Amino acid sequence: MTATTSSSAATATPAPLTDATRDEASLRRFLHGLPGVDQVGVEQRAAGLGTRSIKKAAKLWAIDTAISMVDLTTLEGADTRGKVRALAAKAKRPDPERPDTPKVAAVCVYPDMVETAVEALQGTGIHVASVATGFPAGRTSREIKLADTKIAVDAGAAEIDMVIDRGAFLEGRYLEVFEEIQAIKAACGSAHLKVILETGELATYDNVRRASWLALLAGGDFIKTSTGKVSPAATLPVTHVMLQAVRDWFVQTGELRGVKPAGGIRTTKDAIKYLVAVHEVAGEQWLTPDLFRFGASSLLNDLLLQRRTQADGHYSGPDYVTVD
Repeated sequence: MTATTSSSAATATPAPLTDATRDEASLRRFLHGLPGVDQVGVEQRAAGLGTRSIKKAAKLWAIDTAISMVDLTTLEGADTRGKVRALAAKAKRPDPERPDTPKVAAVCVYPDMVETAVEALQGTGIHVASVATGFPAGRTSREIKLADTKIAVDAGAAEIDMVIDRGAFLEGRYLEVFEEIQAIKAACGSAHLKVILETGELATYDNVRRASWLALLAGGDFIKTSTGKVSPAATLPVTHVMLQAVRDWFVQTGELRGVKPAGGIRTTKDAIKYLVAVHEVAGEQWLTPDLFRFGASSLLNDLLLQRRTQADGHYSGPDYVTVD
């Protein structure tokens, strides 16, 4: 079986998956036919993997891997071009005194700040991601969502983070959600699409599994936990369910899709727990920025401090990293 991403040539989608999206009834039958999530089991497994001991050499590797997976993010109403340029500078050289520190994966901004970010990151290989589709609530028309996406893509965004209509999903209007994701995917052109499920509003693990599969069926390149504006945001058990979904999708289709937990991941200890989960639930091949990201603003600083601690043998303190 040849592994491919969803945006490249892929093996033919198996008939059961094609048939699942034929109409509302077929989609409902497929999504509600997925195996139920064992709440106790997934929470116990997440807790157990979170206690794994990581030795020094492995910890250094994990820290550098986590840094390379960060989508460095600013999504505030008070964002300015100066702030975005400063964030881009940090993305390029997270620790200016340590030139061997990896670059981050992407800088994530609102659509009106994409052009500034693209200019600041030109030639670095760091992607510019943009939230779109009426982020964070998504309470607007499809026409506006498509226009929002087009503004970001035309400005140079290589990745679009869209929010699903949680109200439609929770009411069981699955085909409506599916078709909207498809429309946004088409509007992305060559840009990759991350589909934000806002798992804190989905209430159950079964809903998280259904929403994950719905996004994958519609062509999402990544499934993302949260906007970071709703509590709870990312959690390990929810991320386990989403990692299981992309693993099972790969088994059935040969396509590799990614996962992005976002919101509430602030420490190196937390990040390493997520990397352990990626390795154990999905598999080693997902341990790459192409298939796993952290949506974060404060995480990077702790990773940099812990990197210095591991290299120097003593704690450096917060004054040694820039404040976002």
